[in-house]
Amino acid sequence: MKNNNIDEIIKILDEEYKGIDIALNFSNVFELLVATILSAQCTDKRVNIVTSALFKKYKTINDYANADIHEFEKDIKSTGFFRNKTKNIIATANIILQQYNGIVPKTMEELITLKGVARKTANIVLGSGYGISEGIAVDTHVIRLTNLIGLSKSSDPKTIEKDLMKIVPKQYWIKISFLIQTLGRRICKARKPNHDICPIKHLCKYYLKNY
Repeated sequence: MKNNNIDEIIKILDEEYKGIDIALNFSNVFELLVATILSAQCTDKRVNIVTSALFKKYKTINDYANADIHEFEKDIKSTGFFRNKTKNIIATANIILQQYNGIVPKTMEELITLKGVARKTANIVLGSGYGISEGIAVDTHVIRLTNLIGLSKSSDPKTIEKDLMKIVPKQYWIKISFLIQTLGRRICKARKPNHDICPIKHLCKYYLKNY
């Protein structure tokens, strides 16, 4: 598959999933940061269930910074890896208060110094929180589908991000992740992909090779 098919892929998916946006619920950038940290190895649906109560209980960054560790662990337990997530969220809240005057930083370099924040999380915060196109968020859906479609041959998120940034127009850097994720959730499911209704099967390297 040629990389120039990316324009047609984006056009089709953008039309198919018009208005699609981030699946996580939040009302400010710090809540987005918390939700994204919680989403590691957890579904967005589960995170939204947890944060619906969490965001009512902890209303400010100070609330998170001063949270009782054991109580917070109970609050987020169902998201998995709750001990590490608790440490990271409380530590990150304190760092933001002490080093950034209580404002979530707006650069990749600063964001990845926070606890529990790597490039994927930073890209989500920058893109959906601040509207800044610094890079492309690469999650498990994006890793799997970019390989199947033929947009990247790598399984490394950083390499996949670089591959996508070379071919995806910058105005779609934020949205491309949501488009691919939606395709993965609704049609190209890992266990049982529904090729019959896939809108881009004629552009998919895997489909063209196997069907």
